[in-house]
Amino acid sequence: MEAYLSTIIFFLIFASFYSLTTLGLNLQWGFTGLFNVGIVGFYAIGAYTSAILTGPPYPDTLIGGLGLWFPIGFIGAMVTSGIAALIVGFITLRLREDFLAISTFGIGLSIQLVALNFESLTRGPNGMYSLPRPLSGISESNLVDNILYLILCLAIIGAVYWAFERMVRSPWGRVLRAIREDETASAALGKNVFAIRLQSFVVGSAVMGLAGAMQGNFIGFISPQDFLPIFTFQVFVMLIVGGSGNNMGALLGGLVVWGLWSFSEQVIGAVLPATFNTEAGAVRIVLIGLILALALLYRPEGILREKRIVSREARLS
Repeated sequence: MEAYLSTIIFFLIFASFYSLTTLGLNLQWGFTGLFNVGIVGFYAIGAYTSAILTGPPYPDTLIGGLGLWFPIGFIGAMVTSGIAALIVGFITLRLREDFLAISTFGIGLSIQLVALNFESLTRGPNGMYSLPRPLSGISESNLVDNILYLILCLAIIGAVYWAFERMVRSPWGRVLRAIREDETASAALGKNVFAIRLQSFVVGSAVMGLAGAMQGNFIGFISPQDFLPIFTFQVFVMLIVGGSGNNMGALLGGLVVWGLWSFSEQVIGAVLPATFNTEAGAVRIVLIGLILALALLYRPEGILREKRIVSREARLS
């Protein structure tokens, strides 16, 4: 019984990382229409920032080994990812649709290559190990420690969800929707479209960096192989399935798609002959692609469709 409970807790913890990342993407793409395909890059920046701030000293790195308290690592991850998004956004956000997607995809790949080759900072392919897990060691049971970490993850998600709901229901959030629907009309009404797009990009990327830090410290090890482009594809599928433009749908999509991705490995392993075990990973990718195609065909609005936000002034009129 304890083994099953431990598996469920472990699954929910990982689902929280994906759901939080999907929530950040929802602000960018779901509400603002920013086609950011460099998600994994900001996720990696957050993970490496927290590792440098909270991890042990390494004999072959220039900086790091500060051993700071994990909240400082999480905050640092958000700040660093936000600054990176500010720089990237200032360069790329004047581009539109396909061009923005291509540029952000290239930046995401570049960040992964930097992590792979800048060994004096990231230890390259050797990775950064022995990262401290928050709230570990409080009890003598690893299961209890994982439950406490899950509670921490849920608390962080709850705080981000509450903040995002307040933001998208505010006048700023209504401007995001207006920009998504028609940038020209928004600019004609006197809105600084570029500045607001940049704000949405920075806030969403900071949340992605926070999710990366949470995963890195939970696993205790990160390497460039943890931040491949498939991660970006997964997060987009999660948002489309859950419901773009709906924060609760983003969280639900992360949970549902990660559940399908995780448990499909066991199903595929049981169905395929042992000689085809090496192809199981490719079958899982095909499965996720099939889910995306079916969602777009039969439920394009997602499990939870976008809510219609009515301003307070409109309700009173």
